[in-house]
Amino acid sequence: MQNYEASCHCGAVVARIRAPNELRVVECNCSMCTRLGYLHLIVPASDFELVSGREQITHYRFGTRTADHSFCSVCGVKVFYVPRSHPDGFSVNVRCFDRAGRSAVAHIQSF
Repeated sequence: MQNYEASCHCGAVVARIRAPNELRVVECNCSMCTRLGYLHLIVPASDFELVSGREQITHYRFGTRTADHSFCSVCGVKVFYVPRSHPDGFSVNVRCFDRAGRSAVAHIQSF
């Protein structure tokens, strides 16, 4: 296990995630994720920390209104959200990791 940091484009929203050294991520084909190019790393709430940017986050809910999509209100990047499938955890966008974090991706599963 190691720590990763994910941030939005402008750097206002930064999250720290504890996850395995080799990451297994999911590429979802839903209408939201395909438009954003989001790569999911699901982590329990205990392995997620919002380091900065709470005041910059805006929220969006649609459909069942269960998933809480969080976006930076400055640059619009979606670093993380609370998914409908894992309401007790977070999905973090691996594309928001730095280069070293992105290189830890060992497997991408599509669905």
